[in-house]
Amino acid sequence: MNLLHNSLPFLLFAFVASITPGPTNILILASSQRFGVKATLPAVVGACVAASLIVFISGAGAGEILRDYPLVREVMSWAGALWLSWMSWQLFSAPATDLQGNAQRPFSGRAAAMLQLINPKTWMMALAVVSLFAPHSGQPLREVSFLSLWFLLISLICLSAWTLLGKAANRLFRTATSLIWFQRGMALCLLASAWAGLFGV
Repeated sequence: MNLLHNSLPFLLFAFVASITPGPTNILILASSQRFGVKATLPAVVGACVAASLIVFISGAGAGEILRDYPLVREVMSWAGALWLSWMSWQLFSAPATDLQGNAQRPFSGRAAAMLQLINPKTWMMALAVVSLFAPHSGQPLREVSFLSLWFLLISLICLSAWTLLGKAANRLFRTATSLIWFQRGMALCLLASAWAGLFGV
């Protein structure tokens, strides 16, 4: 009970970081809406595993590179923003036939993992986790491993919720035209989140 009580601030932080809208959440929702829950689950797992590994790696010291070398962080930011802009265009320009089950492919687990790896905000979040919540004990790697596993579990729950939202969208938007407008709205949200993150908005 004491362990759970001491972990509550971190659990709340992990929940807020995972459930609030961002590029990954938007892509998960859009993929689920277009391809279904089952086809989107690899992306959910890929994103969550990658993010939890980044928490662990940051705890091991590698994340300090982004803090000490701003140029590396800036290059990653621009690369991520440009990649997300391309993905938002692909989402925006998808024709109606794609929405009816003839689309090319869903957001993959590999793409979702890569998005976390090149996103400096994910690394800085991981550094915040390690700095604020990792106990300074004689076994730091064990403590960071514990935080990483908790983050994995919570992020899986949160991104799964976004996957279900994508499925619900198909019930709300039943015509091809309405689905296209929904998809274009998601594409614009993705584009806005990419560039807002780049400029720190």
